[in-house]
Amino acid sequence: MMLRTSAMTTDTEVDLQGVVGNKTSAATGIAYGAELMSFAESIALRDEHSIVESRDGLLAAAGPAVLVDAAGVAANFQRMVRIADSIGLPFDYMDSTMVQEIQQELGLKRFASSRHSLHPDEG
Repeated sequence: MMLRTSAMTTDTEVDLQGVVGNKTSAATGIAYGAELMSFAESIALRDEHSIVESRDGLLAAAGPAVLVDAAGVAANFQRMVRIADSIGLPFDYMDSTMVQEIQQELGLKRFASSRHSLHPDEG
C-alpha cells in the first residue's frame, strides 16, 4: 500500500506485481527495482546462495550505498515483523477499498500470514 501511495504522491509509474516476484514489474519506475526485489526475496527465503548472488548483483548495479540502505531496511523489517509475531500482534484491520484492491490484484490472501490482515468475519 505504501508503494502505491508513494508512487501516486510522486507521480511515478509502478507495477505492484514487482512485490510478488515479477522482475519486469519490479523494474518499472523504481531505480534498481529488479535487483532490490531479488535481494529482498532472497533474504525472505533465507537462501544463502541466493543472498550472495542478489547482494552481489545489487552492489554491481547500484553501488555500496544502496546495498547498505537495502540491507538496513530488510533488517529493520525483519525485526519489526518478529516482534509483532512474537507478541501475537495482528495487523490492523484494513477495510479500505484501496487495500482490498491491492490484496486482490496481488493475490495476497494466498499467503498464510494473510490471516493477520483479514477481518474476523472473513477468516
